Amino acid sequence: MTVSHFLRTSDLAQAARISVQQVRNYEASQFIPQAERSPSGYRLYTEMHLAALKTARSLLEGYGWQQARLIMQAVHQGNLPAALALVDERHAELARKQAQVEETLAALQLLAAQSIPAATSRPATRWRVGEAASAVGVRVSALHFWEQQGLLHPVREPGSRYRLYDEAQMRRLQVVVLLREAGYDFPAIHTALNEMTAGRPERAITATEKRRADFARTSWACLTGISSFQAYVSEFWPDLLTRL
Repeated sequence: MTVSHFLRTSDLAQAARISVQQVRNYEASQFIPQAERSPSGYRLYTEMHLAALKTARSLLEGYGWQQARLIMQAVHQGNLPAALALVDERHAELARKQAQVEETLAALQLLAAQSIPAATSRPATRWRVGEAASAVGVRVSALHFWEQQGLLHPVREPGSRYRLYDEAQMRRLQVVVLLREAGYDFPAIHTALNEMTAGRPERAITATEKRRADFARTSWACLTGISSFQAYVSEFWPDLLTRL
């Protein structure tokens, strides 16, 4: 690129709608390349610096401060493969989270459609592990394993130390059996149980749908950011593309 004129720090700040100090902070964090200095010590920014600043700002919403900074640093250090690996890492992370949310949402919708007994005001009833297993039609070993996974929390009978399942634990057990039979893994069941503890299934479904929408917005922000990044690298760092 042929530079016809230099830009002032205030020019970059105005274009990005940030303060002059923030421009300097972005440079110090290597979001933008190091600016040359005039004989009098003033920073000499160019259109490349302005494009880098806009690209960094575009990446921030989808990738976060730390990951966006590492992506821009890698490019300015001439390491485009490292930058692309960071991009892929973020996309894979989002894909995992989105898949988990979808699975949790499906599990909660399944629970909402089932009739899970609610708590009653009758005298507390407690079941020993064998009785609890028989009540839901599974082996005792399954209950022990689910307890090890943190899905169930039976109390211990004083003296004998036998495991006892109260009505709340029996409802959890019914949820675990239902979701395991439907093929859900332990992380999804954990999340569903936590949501169930926080409120009714309908409330949990609403909260999970909101998280799904949040992830969708983040994915769109990533696409917007990576589009800006692609244009920046193509225009100002084309030599890096020839090394791929």
